[in-house]
Amino acid sequence: MKSPKSSKPQRTPKLRRIVGDSMHPTLKPGQLVLFTKSRRPKVGDIVMVRHGGIEKVKRILEIRGDELFLIGDNVSASKDSRHFGWVKQQEIVGRLRWPLARKRIT
Repeated sequence: MKSPKSSKPQRTPKLRRIVGDSMHPTLKPGQLVLFTKSRRPKVGDIVMVRHGGIEKVKRILEIRGDELFLIGDNVSASKDSRHFGWVKQQEIVGRLRWPLARKRIT
């Protein structure tokens, strides 16, 4: 007998290594981090998005409808929504699950 298929979407975790200083001091270059898919992102969450063909790790500063304004914790070293504009929620690859990052909104 076959087991019934789950109706929940699969949430495959994504393990990545941080590149660059845009999220320093919260996340350091070379640090391993784990992302999982999230249904409802919140202001303050650190997310990985695929934007312009590149995976980027940023913090959500503002949400308007289905768009996010993203910013790096190290604003002087970050290329973020101040440079490339608002990002659609559909571009979110995952939300940071590990290591747990403290909320840092400036």
